[in-house]
Amino acid sequence: MERSDLPTLRAMGFKDDELQRLGLWEAPSGTPAELAEMYVRRSKKKDTLSTLRQQVREMLGYATAEGKRVRHIWFEQRSASKAHVRREEFDSATGAVISGLSKTLYVYKTSRLSRRGMGQVGPLLDLFDQRRARIVMTVEKIDSSKGSRMVLAILSEQAREQAAEIAHWTKVGGDAHKAEGRWPGGVTPYGLECPKGTGKLRAKPSEYKYARPLIAERLLKMVTPAEIAEDLNRRNIPTRKGKKWRAQTVIQLAQSPSWAGLIPNRERQVDDFGSPIDKWHRAGEPLIGPNGHPVQAGEGVVTFAEWEKIRAIISGRSRPGTSIGDRTRGVRKAVTIMTGTLRCPHCKGLMGNGGRNYRCLARINQGPSVCKGVATMRGRVDDAMAMLWANHILSLPPESATIMAIAQRWLSYQDPAKEARKQAVSAALDNAVSRELKLNKEFFLGGGMDETQFETLRGDLAAQITGLKTEIARLGKAPDLTPLMSGEALSILWDGAGIDGRRALIQAALKSVTVLPAKARGDKTPIAARLVPEWRDKSDARNIHAALSYVEKCRKRKQDGEAA
Repeated sequence: MERSDLPTLRAMGFKDDELQRLGLWEAPSGTPAELAEMYVRRSKKKDTLSTLRQQVREMLGYATAEGKRVRHIWFEQRSASKAHVRREEFDSATGAVISGLSKTLYVYKTSRLSRRGMGQVGPLLDLFDQRRARIVMTVEKIDSSKGSRMVLAILSEQAREQAAEIAHWTKVGGDAHKAEGRWPGGVTPYGLECPKGTGKLRAKPSEYKYARPLIAERLLKMVTPAEIAEDLNRRNIPTRKGKKWRAQTVIQLAQSPSWAGLIPNRERQVDDFGSPIDKWHRAGEPLIGPNGHPVQAGEGVVTFAEWEKIRAIISGRSRPGTSIGDRTRGVRKAVTIMTGTLRCPHCKGLMGNGGRNYRCLARINQGPSVCKGVATMRGRVDDAMAMLWANHILSLPPESATIMAIAQRWLSYQDPAKEARKQAVSAALDNAVSRELKLNKEFFLGGGMDETQFETLRGDLAAQITGLKTEIARLGKAPDLTPLMSGEALSILWDGAGIDGRRALIQAALKSVTVLPAKARGDKTPIAARLVPEWRDKSDARNIHAALSYVEKCRKRKQDGEAA
């Protein structure tokens, strides 16, 4: 039988004949103790595939010497030092061991496993120990099942400190380049390019011929972004990514300082605990140099004076609380249930809020040359989807993945304080484990601490860590699924959810729903018959009768209320 990871191995550059020689052609069989998982990670593309293939060969040699057969090789390109980065393949590799498919996880070295220190590695080792499983770092020859936990703790904390140092010097270098007027990297705006090695922006001929006359000069003449987008689409001039233009695309391009050849003053966003994440505040202002003038990074599609004039024109049209020129707005309150889920039948794109209607966003933002669009009354769609949703949920078996997903999402929405507490406790656990390691290093290696003081501090830290682990386990308990088991409870849940809550409940069960166009003006077809949902889970025919009975009861109750 062919291995499930064969496409991944071929993508890494392995040839079929080598895979057969390495024993990676057919899916291995055996007991969990005889099987193993292998996790391969690269944090940047500069780590060549040939290097990764050599790592796989070396780990395979190590596994063969131990008499293990590799069940699956998990590969991904992700950072291992950032807490907000989710590593799906890493989760799958560890999950395979935790679920009992195998008993060993091979990793090339500790830094490939994690750069977040013992705060992440420690709890993982606890889970592996409970299941009599192990993690093996082949380069350092560390086996977590052979009393190597202290060594692994030191190496993982060392990897964490190296990540922090790399990030520091990277920032210092980037700030220095920006101050000197060198392009900081990343995607250049439409109409410009940065030739490799120059660090300076210049006109990109294939785009500048459109960017200057068809966008910049028209904005200066007060042509609206929507008209500009429609004209570009009518001329079949795509964006750099080959997509259609939107009014919002033109606005974002025009307000970017780099479109004027300036260095943008971007600020990195942080999470609730002050840790940086891979998101940046939009570059609304240029970087100002010591002389008080914006720092120039080369040529722009517009001059600085033209850029300021365009911004003033767009701001003059801005409406508070909308995306049109308003950079000071906060998070807008949701007013629709189906935004992000409802799709147009013509272009298959999203439909959004259009006053009393749901309208095709491509038609609104890109014009009729892209999509002729469709519109339908918002209230009708919302009411119909409420019934369809309830019908579907009641027809699902209790063990359905959708039921659990809805419960989890509803729990996050209903009790955000609990979710925030889970993050806070997790961060506190990371900190406590790191302090425990420093305490051990100070006592065993530094030699400057009294033994009585050490035992007291270690006992206090151990109690903290135990308490935090207990709280995380309590906060992570499975949510209450009772509201999803009966029609009445489901109705109460829906009625009390509000717009945000209903949207969360809908999106947990639904991938998308397409609204079919009316057959003719004044079409009397019920809107529910024109909605084509794509559910995340299939219904269970055994539950259909109960679901239909509930929907009929709701329909009658609504009719009675309207009559009264």
